Amino acid sequence: MQLWKGIVFILVVIFLIWGIYGLIAEKNSLQNEVKDLRSNVQNLKSENNSLAQNIEYFKRPENLIKELKSQFNYKEAGEKLIIVVPGATSTTSTAP
Repeated sequence: MQLWKGIVFILVVIFLIWGIYGLIAEKNSLQNEVKDLRSNVQNLKSENNSLAQNIEYFKRPENLIKELKSQFNYKEAGEKLIIVVPGATSTTSTAP
């Protein structure tokens, strides 16, 4: 009878240790997930700030026209468009 009590006791202890190990593993997993989510939140806040700054910038019509002209070679009536092409660079070197 004493042997059975010992075996049951050992099995209960093993079951408890297994449960505790599972809880610790889950806790670590959740902590890593929280860390990743906080990083994502920080990145999204930064992106939101950048987008808010762009919105404020483009609210002004002169800035919107400036961007339109620079990105799409847009010109207003009466304006002349000049496209500057950079000069060719030489890759050869001269030896003395």
